[in-house]
Amino acid sequence: MAGPITVGAVATKGRIDFLRGIKDSKKLSAKQREEWLSKIKEKQLKYRNFEIALASVGVSTIDKIGISASARLAVGRCLKKLKIKNKNHKILLDGSLYAPRTYLNQKTIIKGDEKIPLIAAASIFAKIWRDKKMVKLHEQFPKYRFDLHKGYGTKLHCKLVKKHGLCDIHRRSFCTKLV
Repeated sequence: MAGPITVGAVATKGRIDFLRGIKDSKKLSAKQREEWLSKIKEKQLKYRNFEIALASVGVSTIDKIGISASARLAVGRCLKKLKIKNKNHKILLDGSLYAPRTYLNQKTIIKGDEKIPLIAAASIFAKIWRDKKMVKLHEQFPKYRFDLHKGYGTKLHCKLVKKHGLCDIHRRSFCTKLV
């Protein structure tokens, strides 16, 4: 209901055996996500066989073009950061994500973050970054308690929106029934 959409991407040129056992970011505690992040960064520095990129799209764009187009825009930004060309790279995406149409070798995998370790790693990076962003936004908008629910549509969040109305970081297109 609030905050940017954030997408993570991981590109690899080598073995990623160390990701064995990684899980969907939503099925890990915040502590477990941080542990995976440390492990991945350590291996990245040691082996230098993969890269990580993050990209976000803000609330005004989400409300203007919709969540799906915003997610595609964020994916495209990640791929540009990774300098991924559209020819030889295989692009695996989670759930309902799609890369821009110029990337021909893409495949969306339902529950990809449960099936593909690289997708799980990307989702962990994205979730950690977005959650930290929402905690910072809590300092600006404390009465909404973004530090607790991170902008998701929890009972508490809905209650606080009904009490205080929307703030600048609420996705108005997501909150039409609350105000």
